Amino acid sequence: MIKKIVKFLSIIFLILVLAILYLSIFGIETSKFNNQIKNKILESNKRVNLDLKTVRISLSPFDFRANITTFDAKILFNNNEIELESLKTKISLLKIFKNEFLLNNLQISSKPIKAKNLVSLIRYLKNDPKLLFLEIMIKDGHLEGNIDLNFDKKGRIKNNYKINGSIKNLKIKKFNNYDLDNLSFIFAIKDKKYKFLELDTRFNKIRLNSPSIEIKEIENSYLVNGKILTNKNDIPINLIKNLLNSIPLDLDLKNINLVSENDFSFKVNKKFKFKDLKINSEINLSKLTYKNNFLSIKKYFPDIKEEIDFKDHKIKFSYNKDIATILGSGKILIEDNEDKIDYEITKKDKQYFFKKKFRIKDNIFLINEIEYKKDKDKEVSIKIDGVLNDNKEIFFNEISLVENENSILIKNLNLDSEFKISSISLLELDYKNKNKVYNQIYLKKNKEDYIIEGKSFDASKFIDNIMSSNDEDSSIFSNLNSKINIKINKTYIDNINFINNLSGNLQYKNNKINDLKLDANFPNKKIINLSIKKNTNLDTITRLSSSYPKALIKRYDFIKGFEEGYLDFYSSKKNDLSNSVLVIDNFKVKEAPVFAKLLSLASLQGVSDLLTGEGIRFTDFEMKFSNQNDLTTIQEMYAIGPAVSILMDGYIEDKKLVSLRGTLVPATTINRTIASIPFLGKILIGDKTGEGVFGVSFKIKGPPKDLKTTVNPIKTLTPRFITRTLEKIKNN
Repeated sequence: MIKKIVKFLSIIFLILVLAILYLSIFGIETSKFNNQIKNKILESNKRVNLDLKTVRISLSPFDFRANITTFDAKILFNNNEIELESLKTKISLLKIFKNEFLLNNLQISSKPIKAKNLVSLIRYLKNDPKLLFLEIMIKDGHLEGNIDLNFDKKGRIKNNYKINGSIKNLKIKKFNNYDLDNLSFIFAIKDKKYKFLELDTRFNKIRLNSPSIEIKEIENSYLVNGKILTNKNDIPINLIKNLLNSIPLDLDLKNINLVSENDFSFKVNKKFKFKDLKINSEINLSKLTYKNNFLSIKKYFPDIKEEIDFKDHKIKFSYNKDIATILGSGKILIEDNEDKIDYEITKKDKQYFFKKKFRIKDNIFLINEIEYKKDKDKEVSIKIDGVLNDNKEIFFNEISLVENENSILIKNLNLDSEFKISSISLLELDYKNKNKVYNQIYLKKNKEDYIIEGKSFDASKFIDNIMSSNDEDSSIFSNLNSKINIKINKTYIDNINFINNLSGNLQYKNNKINDLKLDANFPNKKIINLSIKKNTNLDTITRLSSSYPKALIKRYDFIKGFEEGYLDFYSSKKNDLSNSVLVIDNFKVKEAPVFAKLLSLASLQGVSDLLTGEGIRFTDFEMKFSNQNDLTTIQEMYAIGPAVSILMDGYIEDKKLVSLRGTLVPATTINRTIASIPFLGKILIGDKTGEGVFGVSFKIKGPPKDLKTTVNPIKTLTPRFITRTLEKIKNN
């Protein structure tokens, strides 16, 4: 009996073992449990349904679980469906006898599905308005992936879930001129960690890719970090303009070609507010071209091209806590040949800190203000270190220029928004200018005042600018209230003439000269003095005297061959009107084109011949005139000499019109006329006067470069001419 029982039990055990082996290896397929499985899987949400095909059930005897697998299932929701490749789960056999959630694990593998449908499903389950926006924005694209979920005893998903898959050819609708197209990537999602690999897309037709982007959920925000690469391609100009539309620069950009590698990280909260943005980029800029709209550059680069090219630039860009830094170097084509440029720009708290270094070798470079010129066969290095403030003021810590033995150094230069000097602590000039004049001079700030000292300085350009400008506000300073002490051994007033031992001081008040006194002497020991002072009526009184006026008058093209003489100039100016008197005594003139033409038309050949000989001598010259804006009015200009005398008046409108008229009389006629005056004539002239010739009246009128001169003979001199002649004769 016992043997039969043992045999029966053995057969039952063998059948059971074989059944377990069969169910473990082959399993069974059935659809009888579909409703129960659907109810268990979808019991957490009644708004979706599951369409199951045949279910395969196999045993896992070692952990007492049943493995359930189905293929070609569908998730049905809101008249849409998502096809699944497979759905796998495990049911604990022990939990069948307990009132616990049966599922331990759920694995879902999808077929390629439309990304738009997946977002629709998630929005249908969660009803988040942000997902509606995403659903509207998605145009096309497919997704496939695997979901691995583990459940606790109460049926809640554990935190060790895994979601893996890929998205291909995702297309987003154009938004604010930005177009994202053909986005593909691999994703791996774990609890509070999101990883995206092998991203590839086209952003506004620019191909971008990324080896990795990671997102970590931290408290109520997300930490995002990753890397984005751009391939070598031409950047659309409209994209650059859109990105730079907040920068106040008028740049006509063209031909942008670059490769970049960009590491980034930032935090974003659930309300999409960003903070802690960090960017580190390495950019290889092959070419950037823009049309040159900066006219101010042309005065430094006379052969500048209409388009400026940046080539082969290595650029590093970083951004961290509102501090952005650009560090780069490369080639720049401004004129006919390429030069090199290094630069460092940092933006912090609405300020731009910049450091730049130019190496100019094969191009011409000018600084016209100081007559500096670099020729093509020489190399100059320029360094600039400064700060641009949000009020458009610029502070230069240092500007330096080095070219062989030539050097220029500026320190602590502050320019206001109109590029005028607010302050400067040091200016050192040590160079030979384009006139071959050696400049060695420095300006140094001493408390609130300045000192200018040096061995040699070419002041001809400054003198030209002062003489050609009637604007008192043309100062290079914004509001100067300082005293400037000057001591220069040798100062050139033109290409040849110079003065020695220039010394004195200038007192500026409200950016205008309030007091000035300068003294110097010429190499021939002749002196020159200049003074400017305001009187009690606030008139600006200017006095200039020189026992060697030749060097001063030489700069005027209409008179050449000026010799000897003594010059005395006086001017009184208030507001925009100045009244002046210029007196020159005992001088002679060899060349005066307008005067020569006048003598020729008057048929005074004898006097005219003097110009080509020793020159015409004048004992007295006096001119009374006034200036207001661009108009010079000559009340009277009178010159008397042994050969000829002139009386003239008129006006000159700067660079537009000259209108002069007057009387020219040979000396013999003057003598005869004065001699005819009873008693006085005998005293001044004597009984013999000579035959003489008649005088002439003349007119000179027209544009400065096209003057028309006419003359008419006169038989009777005006009383005014005789009176002025008598006054001069008495004074002599």
